[in-house]
Amino acid sequence: MAMFDYFPNYVWNLSVSIAMASGAELGEIMDMCQPLLAKAESGEDAGTQDFMAAWLKVADKLVGLAAEDEAAGRMLSAGPKLQRAALYYLTAERMQGHGHPGRAETYQKGLDAFAKGTQASRDNVERFEIPYGDKTIPVLYTRAEGVTGPAPAVVYLNGLDSCKELLYWSRLPQELAKRGISTLSVDQPGTGESLRKQGMPATWKSEDWGTPLFDWLAARADVDETRIGITGISLGGFYAPRVCAFEPRFAAGAVWGANHNWAEVQQKRLKREGENPVPHYWKHVQWVFGASDMDEFFDKASGMHLNGVMDKIKVPFLVTHGANDRQISVDYAHQSYDQLVNSPKRALKIFTEREGGVEHVGADNMSFGRSYIADWFAETLGGRLA
Repeated sequence: MAMFDYFPNYVWNLSVSIAMASGAELGEIMDMCQPLLAKAESGEDAGTQDFMAAWLKVADKLVGLAAEDEAAGRMLSAGPKLQRAALYYLTAERMQGHGHPGRAETYQKGLDAFAKGTQASRDNVERFEIPYGDKTIPVLYTRAEGVTGPAPAVVYLNGLDSCKELLYWSRLPQELAKRGISTLSVDQPGTGESLRKQGMPATWKSEDWGTPLFDWLAARADVDETRIGITGISLGGFYAPRVCAFEPRFAAGAVWGANHNWAEVQQKRLKREGENPVPHYWKHVQWVFGASDMDEFFDKASGMHLNGVMDKIKVPFLVTHGANDRQISVDYAHQSYDQLVNSPKRALKIFTEREGGVEHVGADNMSFGRSYIADWFAETLGGRLA
């Protein structure tokens, strides 16, 4: 199964594929991408401002169309248009370099359209802010469906360059909700609002912010604190296992894309081995980690591996990975799984050409990953499968 390879470079195709998996309309994708084809010939970094302009044009049009629906009282029609607008704003913003003109304004447009769109659609999602030191961690909470009494819950972590809205659109929270499990989609430090609105850089000691997330869920009357799991997508495949290892109250863990040794991956990317996830990559990671130069970034990233960490996990744990992942080698999935020596129920799932989901975190097809992970959590935390 192939990713939607419209452009001559992986990074642009990845953004388009993520957008399509997140609810984009194909006709709108073509309207936005066709004018950009020549621009993409110049490489992944050039032309990102043109990319933003093309995607904003369609997003702004959708906001206008939604306003017409709203004026007629047709909120259930306005909602999906606003959500697609939010998706296009956030995709365009994600492609820009740090400090690029219009980036902050575009991000805010995305947040506003998401909030209004999900409310208009009456979606099962609510935004909260979890106290973290003198700042907060913004989250989206999706409630378990059809459950009386406290339900299991799963904390769902971003990768390097995703945001909680993209986590919500990955449809894993909706699949978990059907199975009687609530989900907390998180803009942890270094991602989403935490980085953009509060200037909180990433830290590899993910247990520092993982514990407050657990405490917040455990304090809720609708959550069973003995059945809280954690998962992460992409770089979340490093953060989630580390939280699970050092915050033993989590009852289970899973990764959507194993990120066993991200420090080593950075050395490979220096040699152009493997694909980058975003344009302007080295500037992006310096921003994410609050580093002033490459040396400081490599210093801050040096602890980002799971050797000596996976064996501290003493709860059920699932490792998933795409067989043809071009960013993070499938070898890392085997390393993570092999080191889960103290997990009472360890599992490894490699998605192959037979089913799909073979690219990085299922960029070619996310349906298999979200279903598999949701079923595994239902079996492990006591949800339902039918």
